[in-house]
Amino acid sequence: MGDRQELGRDGEEVAAAYLTQVGMQVVSRNWRCRYGEIDIIAREGPVLVFCEVKTRRGTGFGVPLEAITAPKLARIRRLVSLWLEEMGGHRGPIRIDAVGVLSHADGRLDIEHLRGVS
Repeated sequence: MGDRQELGRDGEEVAAAYLTQVGMQVVSRNWRCRYGEIDIIAREGPVLVFCEVKTRRGTGFGVPLEAITAPKLARIRRLVSLWLEEMGGHRGPIRIDAVGVLSHADGRLDIEHLRGVS
């Protein structure tokens, strides 16, 4: 596994633990189709939450959430539609969130959670 893949996987672990800690129930992780991947699907009460996770080791290329651009959000919306279609729909509110994980050289982690990014 490549270094970037490992970093991404570690960031998703941190994000899933964080979401659980703030009261969400993780329903699924790393759902894939030919158009891409949804990192984490969770529930917050009646709301089905689709989370994009971005992880970085430093801010040389900006903070993690800066990597979530308009085209990236459009792709996530398409993936959410495909997931809902595959699962037979959902009769309740849905939301797209983003979780940024910044891993510092000294082992500290900064987690930023943006609700309703799209």
